[in-house]
Amino acid sequence: MSRARGGVEADVLAVRTRERATSAVAPSRRPYTVVKRAMDLVGAAVLLLLFAPVFVVVALLVRVTSRGPVFFRQERAGLHGRPFRVLKFRTMVADWSLTPDEQAAFERQFKLEHDRRVTAVGRFLRKSSLDELPQLWNVIRGEMSLVGPRPVVSDEIEQMYSDVAEVLLSVRPGLTGLWQVSGRSSLPYGDRVRLDLEYVEHHNLRFDLGVLARTPWAVLSGRGAV
Repeated sequence: MSRARGGVEADVLAVRTRERATSAVAPSRRPYTVVKRAMDLVGAAVLLLLFAPVFVVVALLVRVTSRGPVFFRQERAGLHGRPFRVLKFRTMVADWSLTPDEQAAFERQFKLEHDRRVTAVGRFLRKSSLDELPQLWNVIRGEMSLVGPRPVVSDEIEQMYSDVAEVLLSVRPGLTGLWQVSGRSSLPYGDRVRLDLEYVEHHNLRFDLGVLARTPWAVLSGRGAV
């Protein structure tokens, strides 16, 4: 899909979702949303300070080991379908084209089990989840939360979430979430959808803290990271 077409489809999705979903938060949820946003701001700011040296080292590794920019930016669907540009450390070789078979496989599951585009440093960054660290800035900007469903592209929403897209987009996407602490890419996509919807249905402060508590082990174990 061209960038122009992707942008138009994302905008249409955002409009449709906002038309169907109310922007008002139920009174019983307002304290939670306020506390969650405060937790996001404080947590992301603290983590950015703690990991500042790691940012410098990773940026240098990405820069000197392969050609291309340090950061990778891609449009994803945010709260109520509003598009935003997610930020990651680049893990792939720039300007690498997929073969027709690889493109077909990617379009089925939106991932490749053995992706030849991933660099040696990129494999380490993905395995350790260090490539995700720049998304702390997305959290600061209010485009993401520390905990929530993973941000997805508009094609994924149309093909994989279908008539439950409105439910998925009723909360901010997260840096971590049930999918990440339950096996990540080792799970079939149907389980990812189920876990995303389970989070939206049951999320509260205790639920979020539980996911955050499970995240360090999920990262250190590297289970499901590709």
